[in-house]
Amino acid sequence: MSAESMPDPAIPGPGEPRTPGSRQRGKGRRRRPPARRRKALLVMAWTAAGVVVLGGTGAGVLYFKLNGNLESVDIDQALGADRPEKADNGSQNILVLGSDTRSDGNKELGGGTDDGTARSDTAMVVHVYQGHKKASVVSIPRDTLIDRPECTDTDGDEHPAAQDVMFNSAYSTGGAACAVKTVESISGLRMDHYLEVDFSGFEQLVDDLGGVDVTTTEAIKDPDSHLDLPAGTHTLDGEQALGLVRTRHGVGDGSDLGRIQLQQAFVKALVDQVEDIGLLGNPKKLYDVADTATKTVTTDSDLGSVNSLMSFATGLKGIGPDNMHMVTMPVIYDPADPNRVLLEKAKADQVWTALKNDQPIPDSATAGTATGEAKGVVNAPE
Repeated sequence: MSAESMPDPAIPGPGEPRTPGSRQRGKGRRRRPPARRRKALLVMAWTAAGVVVLGGTGAGVLYFKLNGNLESVDIDQALGADRPEKADNGSQNILVLGSDTRSDGNKELGGGTDDGTARSDTAMVVHVYQGHKKASVVSIPRDTLIDRPECTDTDGDEHPAAQDVMFNSAYSTGGAACAVKTVESISGLRMDHYLEVDFSGFEQLVDDLGGVDVTTTEAIKDPDSHLDLPAGTHTLDGEQALGLVRTRHGVGDGSDLGRIQLQQAFVKALVDQVEDIGLLGNPKKLYDVADTATKTVTTDSDLGSVNSLMSFATGLKGIGPDNMHMVTMPVIYDPADPNRVLLEKAKADQVWTALKNDQPIPDSATAGTATGEAKGVVNAPE
């Protein structure tokens, strides 16, 4: 999910020197050798683009199987014409959600709600600037109290507006279409694309990659997310990685804001892992990862094929971690409920206005806002 980019996960936290005995190894895995960093933005889209290599080497039947794994939703049809105008400056806005919808295995992972409906714990607006050489990523806390607009879901069912409800109620109420409608209502930005990543598939993806290396600068223990990591360097398997990106009680002040900071750091570590293992040189591993990834992601209908994802990812290949600016939507703690946050409207407007005008987000927009106090807890090892 530095002044103008995500904190560099390669830098150990204060008071945490690297020692030969500090690494906690996952089940028999070997530390991968250092590799040259390549540029990437969305891991799922990047992996799907790599699948086309299989189609071009005589493995077309595998390509079509992977294409059949993808699910898509017609956001434009559900939302109709009552939306913000599309930008005419060459920029793009993509809503990325993490959810627990596509697999029964999510119940075993603590996913879903008591009444069986799905939920979304992660929401990021990715703004790709004109020229597609840099991007800003704005995480929206799930616990933000908002006024949810009325919306129509992709089945044609209508859902009334609601006041002072949690942001993630939009998804649990009306799915992808209502989530997009709510984000557009908050931001005033048109979402050009939608990508949803399923949590149980995320777990399998990490396992397919052979784990992801992170360094924790302090111990993280959260029984709710089945996570127990001492301070040090670890190769996280899928279950541990999922626990890390979903924990909120094991870091910082226990709010969703701390979890967002862990998610942003883990995204960087995951990108590094995908790049370092050299998927394009290992067709079997490429297929395993791509099979999981295409079963894991749901897209808007415009991205609902491997070819479309390939074209989309190719257009973003110039964006790397050093020219991504990751922030959290400005919020303040709710005086009436410490488990909820309120939109800090004046500063949030600075964020959305900057993106609408295809400009960098000013530092003043996020200065002094609630943070969750978990920054720097997780880094990617060098």
